[in-house]
Amino acid sequence: MTLLDNDPELRGPGAGDSDPHGGQPAKDVHISRTFMDELTDALHTGDEDSVHALVDTLHAADIADVFETLTKSERRTLLAAMGDNLPPDLLFELEGAAQDEVYENLPNEKIADAVTELETDEAVSVIEELDDEDRAEVLSALAADDRAAIEESLSYPEDSAGRLMQRDLLALPEFWQVGQAIDYLRDAGDELTEDFYDVFVVDPGHRPLGSIPLSRMLRVARDRTLNDIMSTEPHLLNVMADQEEVAYQFKKYHLISAGVVDMQGRLVGMVTVDDVVEVIEEEAQEDILALAGVGDVSLNESVVDITKTRFSWLAVNLATAILASFVIGMFDTTIEEMVALAILMPIVASMGGNAGTQTMTVVVRAMATKELNPANAGRMVNREFWVALANGIILAIIAGTVAWLWFGSPQLGFVFAAAMVFNMIVAGLSGILVPMGLVRIGVDPAVASSVFVTTITDAVGFFSFLGLAAWILV
Repeated sequence: MTLLDNDPELRGPGAGDSDPHGGQPAKDVHISRTFMDELTDALHTGDEDSVHALVDTLHAADIADVFETLTKSERRTLLAAMGDNLPPDLLFELEGAAQDEVYENLPNEKIADAVTELETDEAVSVIEELDDEDRAEVLSALAADDRAAIEESLSYPEDSAGRLMQRDLLALPEFWQVGQAIDYLRDAGDELTEDFYDVFVVDPGHRPLGSIPLSRMLRVARDRTLNDIMSTEPHLLNVMADQEEVAYQFKKYHLISAGVVDMQGRLVGMVTVDDVVEVIEEEAQEDILALAGVGDVSLNESVVDITKTRFSWLAVNLATAILASFVIGMFDTTIEEMVALAILMPIVASMGGNAGTQTMTVVVRAMATKELNPANAGRMVNREFWVALANGIILAIIAGTVAWLWFGSPQLGFVFAAAMVFNMIVAGLSGILVPMGLVRIGVDPAVASSVFVTTITDAVGFFSFLGLAAWILV
């Protein structure tokens, strides 16, 4: 019985190291074929003892990987076999179709029991995935204070700091002494949130006055007051801030945790770096999928669902391809008189499309990381123009020479080179101006940029090359 293959190449880095969160050996998140074969055999034969022996010692994140790898019927069997041994964290770790099926087959009272064991931000993530009826039933089963905290978090916009934050934090008055605070921490025990890095100092209205890293508190004398040692300018987030802005601030200011304040300036929660890591991964994955024109689907989605997700953008691409073909049709007589044009014109469009995609990818990333802003936009446009011109001239010399030698026509080589330069410049400018324009009108550039940039470079490439050819050669 093993989660990892014996081959060291397959075990991956860190296998066998201690788990910093629970004492179990760290497991590779990539489930081995041997492990899955043993587990599926145990599930099919109804051998619950073997099932427990295989999964009970795994981290919740690894169990989530197992659920996401199994078929629908195998998930139901595993869920029933685990029974009361189902770790609460599993509900938070699950994604996609596996999450939907586990939530659907798990009684609401068990979901409520699990939610009470989670941090508030994790509990909110679980409850917001339930449908309205199940959500109301789970909330009604919670203690009044837990229910009120979760309902308030759910009242904030999705993907905001209010949804991301955890409400459990340590806030103390400024007149307390360090020794008093340390004794309070020791006596509170399990009543405190599991992980925290800063102590927040607040006034009687629960407005933050400062913050103290735990490392600083442990190094100073016990008779010092919190007011003496606190940082008077704590980094605070607005409860309505978008999670992308939260992640940006954590990255820019190298934060481990940050307090969250409501519209009246009261401290209502905190965001920790582990939450931000998940946001960064989520946003990066979302942008990559959007650039490719596909939705967020898991490996277990059905053919019908995946087809629906991808069809819309393929239909848009079909429309833009027809537009490019229409441009070609305007020069059908020219192409008939000189067949070489049909051979060379895809190269012009292809090179422009690749150049535009390069620029667009860099620009969309720069926008996401806030490197590109109104203050430096003009300089970036100017830079991309000169980069496109330089690449266009170099490639035009090479391509024009090849066309000349290939077809024995210096005029054709010149037309090919000129169209190449022009389309490369258009590609570079569209690669930066299209995403900037989409942001200005409130459209996500990661989703829509590629369609517009490709259409522009194809249409301009065909028009410039065939137009020059019709004017000079035919």
